[in-house]
Amino acid sequence: MELKNAVAVVTGANRGLGRHLAAQLVEHGAKVYAAARRPETVDLPGVTPLRLDVTDQESIREAARIASDATLLINNAGVSTGATLVGGDLDEVRREMETNFFGPLAATRAFAPVIEGNGGGAVLNVLSALSWFHPAGLGSYAASKAAAWALSDATREELAPRGITVSALHVGYMDTDMAAGVPADQKVAAADVAAQALSGIETGLQEILADETSRYVKQSLSAAPQPNAG
Repeated sequence: MELKNAVAVVTGANRGLGRHLAAQLVEHGAKVYAAARRPETVDLPGVTPLRLDVTDQESIREAARIASDATLLINNAGVSTGATLVGGDLDEVRREMETNFFGPLAATRAFAPVIEGNGGGAVLNVLSALSWFHPAGLGSYAASKAAAWALSDATREELAPRGITVSALHVGYMDTDMAAGVPADQKVAAADVAAQALSGIETGLQEILADETSRYVKQSLSAAPQPNAG
C-alpha cells in the first residue's frame, strides 16, 4: 500500500508509538486522523484530532462516520495492567481484553466497510512479542495480545476478498511510558519501530518483527514442547 495520499486513522495517537506513527505518516504525505479518548491531548501539527475510545462502541461508530475517507486503520491503543490470570484482579484482566482485543476488533468491524468503500487499503494491529511468549507475571496482557494475534490472522483471511490487507506488528520492550521501568539498553526507540511498521505496510508484510526480541521469540515457536515443571 502506498502511504502517500493514504488516509489513516491511528488510535492512541496522542503519545508513545501512536504519536510517532501519526507524525511519520504525515511526513509520508498521508492525511492522518489522530485518534484518542481525549482529542484535546493531540498536539501534532498536520493531523486531524479525532475522539475515539476503543472501549466505547458509539465512539467507534462516530469516528468511522467522521473519518469516512479512511483507507488505513492502525489499531495502536492498548493497556497493560500487570495483572496475573489466577491471582490478579479480574476487572483488570477484563479491561486488558476489552482494550487490547475487543477494541481492535470493534474498530476493524467499523472501518472495514469504510476502507472497502474507498477502494481498499490496510489494517495494522500493534501487538507484542508477548503474543507468543506468556510469562505468568504478565499473563493477562499476554493473553490479550495472543488473542489479538489470532484476530489479525483471521481478519486477514476474511478481509482479503474486500481489498484490505491486515498486518501485525510485534515488538519486545519499546521506549514508551508502558515500559518506563525497563532499563534503557533493553528497549528500542519508538520512532524506529514506527518506521519499520510503515515500511511493512508499504511492502505488504503480514507480520512485522520490529526488534531482536520479537524475532527470537517467533523463531522459538518451532522448538520442542517442554514438560511441565514439578
